[in-house]
Amino acid sequence: MLPRMKSDNQSGSDRRAASEKYSTLSSLTRRSFLGTVGLGSAALALTPTARAQEKVIQGFEQAPTDANAAKGWKPVSDRKIRVGLVGYGVCQFSAAFGFQSHPNVEVVAVSDLIPDRCAALSKVVRCAKTYPSLEELVKDDRIEAVFVATDAPSHARHCIEVLKHGKHVASAVPAVFGSLEDAHKLFEAVKASSFKYMMFETSYFHEDLYAMRQIYNAGGLGKLLYSEGEYYHYMSTPIDSYKGWRIGLPPQWYPTHSNAYYVGATGGSFTEVSCMAMPSLIEHLQPKNNVYKNPFGTEIALFRTSEGGMSRMAVSWDSPGDGGEKGRIRGQKGSYYGKYEGLEQTLPDTKRPSLPPGVEVGGHGGSHGYLMNEFVTAILQNRKPLVDVAQALNMTVAGIVAHQSAMKGGELKKIPQFKL
Repeated sequence: MLPRMKSDNQSGSDRRAASEKYSTLSSLTRRSFLGTVGLGSAALALTPTARAQEKVIQGFEQAPTDANAAKGWKPVSDRKIRVGLVGYGVCQFSAAFGFQSHPNVEVVAVSDLIPDRCAALSKVVRCAKTYPSLEELVKDDRIEAVFVATDAPSHARHCIEVLKHGKHVASAVPAVFGSLEDAHKLFEAVKASSFKYMMFETSYFHEDLYAMRQIYNAGGLGKLLYSEGEYYHYMSTPIDSYKGWRIGLPPQWYPTHSNAYYVGATGGSFTEVSCMAMPSLIEHLQPKNNVYKNPFGTEIALFRTSEGGMSRMAVSWDSPGDGGEKGRIRGQKGSYYGKYEGLEQTLPDTKRPSLPPGVEVGGHGGSHGYLMNEFVTAILQNRKPLVDVAQALNMTVAGIVAHQSAMKGGELKKIPQFKL
């Protein structure tokens, strides 16, 4: 389901016109996307050569295989966690993080609402047991943990459902979708349970952000005076999505790739925000053409941080050119922009940890395998995952409030805080 939206006194005829336009855009988007990207059931028949010539969604470029990625890896347990995977849409995230290749994981069931996709997921992860929905899969008592890679508007609801059935849960980003109410519901559900929750924010295991976190935790940066994060992803035509949820998506409703460049480095949060934006020229980002009534393709948020510093976080769908996720930070004792420059002469090891043999680093800056391994290891060691529910919500909710600010011309707004 799409999130509940206010009517803003929109007439019945206006709503019907917007609905018709939305349906047309969704249909066109799907056809053009499948024609150029080739994901989904239509792509299953493509030859390996044809696949190699397809355009890859930004962020899904596979990092080079690291022959030394498994060097020094030691298992923390000989136990296998029984995992269920849900969601095999356009991004095919259920298979992308490599659960099926981890020596401490047994994939025991998979699910997708669309039968062809469910069958494809079953084949890719080598698991015969399928379910028609998450709601059915979570009833399987064999399953200990579930990875939720469904549509973003369903993330919070699905994670709560998994927790209700006594299972650990990890989710693709964002943790919630435009709803402060859902954020509080998810937070309370995790706190009331004894199970792990983790959001798979890919920036956390980019090489630069991993190094920033290690140096910050060792005291090499001091308090951060200023940080920047950028997520630039040109979408003149939106990526295909379940029920068209990406059509007209407010940029700051998908903020975690950029916001991680403060929260993921420090474990802190944003306390207030003023966000600036300007109307987009792109068709699906016209208020009459999307269910969010969102006019913006670029939103630039200036945050106050929990340390008292400042942070500029940008999300943009508007402009062709340089893209991806990136960031830089400046602290009282040093800065990090591609490398550390500061007062400390002795730095901690900033190389990302070893991965189990057979687990690829994957896409999004070579982060996929590390995120999956972190979730699995946290369960085996009975500890808090790196991107816990508080950090997940502090990244996500800041963006929701930032969009509210942008819709009010940059009005300064307080941000709810989440702390375990």
